[in-house]
Amino acid sequence: MKIRINFGYNLRQMKFLILPLLLISLQSFAQCKTSKINPKGEKINCIDQNDLRQGKWVIKVESLRGEPGYEEEGFYKDGKKEGTWRLYTSIGDLFAIERYRWGNKDGVSQYFSMAGLTREESWKAVNPENPYDTIEVPDPANPYKVQMKVVKINGTSVKHGTWKYYDVETGRINKIEKFFLDKIEDPFKSAMAAGQGVDTTNGKPAKPAVKVKPPAVMEFEKKAAKRKVKVIDL
Repeated sequence: MKIRINFGYNLRQMKFLILPLLLISLQSFAQCKTSKINPKGEKINCIDQNDLRQGKWVIKVESLRGEPGYEEEGFYKDGKKEGTWRLYTSIGDLFAIERYRWGNKDGVSQYFSMAGLTREESWKAVNPENPYDTIEVPDPANPYKVQMKVVKINGTSVKHGTWKYYDVETGRINKIEKFFLDKIEDPFKSAMAAGQGVDTTNGKPAKPAVKVKPPAVMEFEKKAAKRKVKVIDL
């Protein structure tokens, strides 16, 4: 029994398989007018045919006027920062993690020192093509109640949410600030709306005061309870 192999047919078949792959590969390289290759063999710092930054980028910022230099890495989409960016000192220590949307800060950004986390910021990015957004607006009379409203946001990024400042030695939170569309919330106003007192030493809402009755009243209530008399506080 003879086995006949048609090598010509197989080669033609391979051509049809390889050619599209080559075209795709060439097309991917042609998308970048300029780019670099990092030590891992990855293509970075791509500038496309429209002179827009695309894909993964590593940017080195030199020291200037006493400010230390640093290096940042992350992704660009159509010339704008997108997603998570990490910033490193000149010796390679991570000192910041920032998040972006539409090229603007969005979500939680974290900043570090050699001792650990020092600060957390909360941002809201503004879509440059549509500055209107539907957000939850708290009721000033009831902080636990919110309404959905369409608002116009001015700027590129606004402070929105909770900002935390840490003690680098203990890791505990030293200070908390709350922002709503770039406006800081007044802790006194929030506490009064919630029916709480305010601790004037640190500006934080105090725990509700516990009502303590005078000893004479407590003694009278004990005697009244024995006589089964109902006592009503006026």
